[in-house]
Amino acid sequence: RSCNPPVGNLATGRTPVTLTTCGQNSTELYCFYPDQNLRHQVTHGCGQPRCTKCNANQPENSHLPADMTDDFFANPISWWQSAQGVHREEIRLDFETEFYLTHVIAVFKSPRPAAMVLERSQDYGKTWRPYKYFSVNCTATFGLQDDLIEEGSMCTSRYSDAVPCTRGEVIYRALSPANKIEDPYSLEAQDLLKLTNLRLLLLKRQDCPCHGSELVEKPQRFAHYAIYDLIVRGSCFCNGHAEECEAVNRTGIMENVVHRKCVCRHNTAGDHCEKCAPLYNDQPWKPGDGKTGAPNECKKCRCHNHADSCHFDLSVWLSSGKRSGGVCDNCKHNTEGHRCQRCKPGYYRDRGKPMSSAEACKPCACQPMGSVNATFSRSWRCHPKTGFCYCKPGVAGPYCDRCLMGYWDFGENGCRPCDCARDCDQRTGNCFNGYDNEPFFNIPIGGRIPDIVQTPTNESEEEWKWNDHEQGFSALRHPEKCVCKEKVLGSVADFCQMKYAYVIKARILSAHDKGTHAEVVVKVKKVLKSGKVKIARSNRSIYPESWTNRGCTCPILNPGTDYLIAGQEDSRTSKLLVNMNSLVKPWKAYLGKQVSDILRTGCK
Repeated sequence: RSCNPPVGNLATGRTPVTLTTCGQNSTELYCFYPDQNLRHQVTHGCGQPRCTKCNANQPENSHLPADMTDDFFANPISWWQSAQGVHREEIRLDFETEFYLTHVIAVFKSPRPAAMVLERSQDYGKTWRPYKYFSVNCTATFGLQDDLIEEGSMCTSRYSDAVPCTRGEVIYRALSPANKIEDPYSLEAQDLLKLTNLRLLLLKRQDCPCHGSELVEKPQRFAHYAIYDLIVRGSCFCNGHAEECEAVNRTGIMENVVHRKCVCRHNTAGDHCEKCAPLYNDQPWKPGDGKTGAPNECKKCRCHNHADSCHFDLSVWLSSGKRSGGVCDNCKHNTEGHRCQRCKPGYYRDRGKPMSSAEACKPCACQPMGSVNATFSRSWRCHPKTGFCYCKPGVAGPYCDRCLMGYWDFGENGCRPCDCARDCDQRTGNCFNGYDNEPFFNIPIGGRIPDIVQTPTNESEEEWKWNDHEQGFSALRHPEKCVCKEKVLGSVADFCQMKYAYVIKARILSAHDKGTHAEVVVKVKKVLKSGKVKIARSNRSIYPESWTNRGCTCPILNPGTDYLIAGQEDSRTSKLLVNMNSLVKPWKAYLGKQVSDILRTGCK
């Protein structure tokens, strides 16, 4: 099947580049309102500001770009801060190779910008293209329609409000209902998802609307951008031929880093499995098929164990009827040919050994004085199939090492005819009167040896058929520990207020990522409540939302586990939905009884 590496945070272990950082040249005094004041309605005022200093060279007072991409669980209150008074700021994340992006989350400490652009480069920063424009007024700022009005528009006002004044999020999803992709390895998908660099252009600051409060300090001390976390979710790019990646250099490896080099399968090779392995070029390379699940493996060349690599030749491929196009490189063991299927000149085939043996081709053992090189194929010293040598006049034997019957005086010019009616002594030329000596058998004089170079081999071609049955292109994975703020079973009133359409006990069988949504297959074991959608005790699908502010799939539904699930339904499509307002708990008998009692007596 086609493979998918797990999704992780591409920003982990990589430091962004910014135009400015507070306190770069000297200590700066800046002011801010405490987070807890800003989480309430701003109409109550922002409270009393706090002022402190920033110095990039003092660890306890620095707010560097690396603070955006550190571990947000270990360092929840670290942040990067720009210099004071800047309106245009740039945050750039450079990757050392191509990656696939799924979504970007930026958590601001300052109010979110009134205008910003998210861009990507696919050529290491030479050219840039926008992913999304963000503005409080898309038409006025960028001349684009707001996607809240026109679905699929390149601009949105969804994440540009100044409120909340801190910990406001900006979220971009590469795959959305507007960007539907069936095959994640197609050229269309690569154009959308593949990137080498990511850039955030912050174009316009805005202040927190603290009505009723008077600024005690100088306004410019509040004039800065500040970001707690920059999370870039994605995976290494492997063309559907790997499901894990590794570091190129094994020293100093950080935990949870998304590495660049694919651990290739399907007989592929390269950092992105973008080519076939050296000995597997018998067919053209193809990416895995994310739509059908076909692996599109590379096929091994038939080199009879006499080559370490082969290359694909289009003319050979076409002449074979698109069945085989591999040509073996640098044939070893004295072989030659597209498949190392015949012996080199000066060697012959040992029929006692298979063609795949390193000793299949033996050197010709011709007697130099009795054999000739001027044969119909000048490079052959002996017949490539039998090993018989080509003899001078009057010379006999498989190796041309003795005279024919009726000849004598073996030498540089071959053998001389006997001056006898019959045979003679091969050393002296004296005539024999009888037939005591057995004759030698050899290749007959004047007989033509077939030119086997032109003889087609009768090696049968292997049939190669792809497994074309359909299957999903990936499964939901949890490569790191996800922290989900899940719904708890509170009071009866809280439970009833949610007005859940269904409550079931179900075992999770499998989970699948469909690109634009997730689908989880469950086995319904007990139905405590149902709405308009009919629920039977059988296998069915439920549909969870596929992202959270930390890039995990929540609620977490682990295959093989029984859960109590309470959620909403979409009666129009007959789908059972699961989101962050749903109640999802590992099944316990007492929990089931508690919910059954609430449904029976409490929710009237």
